[in-house]
Amino acid sequence: MICLCSSSTSRALLLRNFGIAFVQKSTDYDEEQITTTIAKDFVYTASAGKLESAIKEYGLDMPLLCADTVISASDGMILRKPKDINDARRILNIQSGSTISIISSLHYKTKSLSFSDISATHYHFAPFNKDDMEEYLDSRLWDGKAGGCMVEGFCKKYILSVDGYESTAMGLQVETLMRWL
Repeated sequence: MICLCSSSTSRALLLRNFGIAFVQKSTDYDEEQITTTIAKDFVYTASAGKLESAIKEYGLDMPLLCADTVISASDGMILRKPKDINDARRILNIQSGSTISIISSLHYKTKSLSFSDISATHYHFAPFNKDDMEEYLDSRLWDGKAGGCMVEGFCKKYILSVDGYESTAMGLQVETLMRWL
């Protein structure tokens, strides 16, 4: 049994789908303090900060799993969680018809083992249909998602090519983690 230190429903779904027993407890870490503009540095810093916070809050009686995900646009710009619907629209327009990298970092720690990983999955999207995008925006399913992107939902029908694991894009590279469990 592990402790998923995240409130993410996508990460919980991935663990369930892979048959990994877990309890879910979020941890309090302020990502706004991170100033780097480099996506892999951002997710590593955020997931490491979440782990440090989780150790203080929960200890190591149970293995801890912390993760973070961001999207990097083709120009290297970090596309974080949208602040509101207008920000979500701006971010989705950047992704429409372009290539993005969804980068996830995880930290897994027990009393005797510490494992970290940064993985990326790259997607090339066809241009998004404006009416379809507005319907998605109205649904608010983008809320709380890195880059407002749901490769398992709205974005799926626009994927022209993919390189990497879908689990990484959903926020947790479970295939990599499984080797350590």
